[in-house]
Amino acid sequence: MGVVKDLREFPARLLRATGHSLRGLGAVLRHEQAFRQELLAAAAAVPTGLWLGRTGGERALLVGSCLLVLVAELLNSAVEAAVDRIGPERHELAGRAKDLGSAAVLGTIVLAAIVWGLVLLDR
Repeated sequence: MGVVKDLREFPARLLRATGHSLRGLGAVLRHEQAFRQELLAAAAAVPTGLWLGRTGGERALLVGSCLLVLVAELLNSAVEAAVDRIGPERHELAGRAKDLGSAAVLGTIVLAAIVWGLVLLDR
C-alpha cells in the first residue's frame, strides 16, 4: 500500500520540488554576482563546446565541465547563505566553510580549463 501512495503523491512532490528549485535559481540570480558571471561565461561556452566537440563524449566533457562550475557555485552560495544566517560575527569555522566552498568552485573552474585544454589540444 505504501508504494501506491508514494506513486500517487509523486506528481505533487515533483511539482513542489520544482518550485523550490526555481525559487533557488531566482535567489542565486538576484543575490550572487559570481553566479551571474559564470552563467554568462557558460552561455558562451556551452554552444561553443557543442560546436567544437567532434564526438558526443567530447561535447559532454566540454558542456558538462561548464555546468559543473554552475552547480559548484550554487552549492557555494548555499553554504554562504547558511553561514550568514547564523550571524554577522567572524568565526574561524564560518570563514573556513566559506573558503572551502570557494575552493570547490575554483576546483571546478580548473577542471573545466583542463578539460577544454585537453580536448582542444587533441586536434
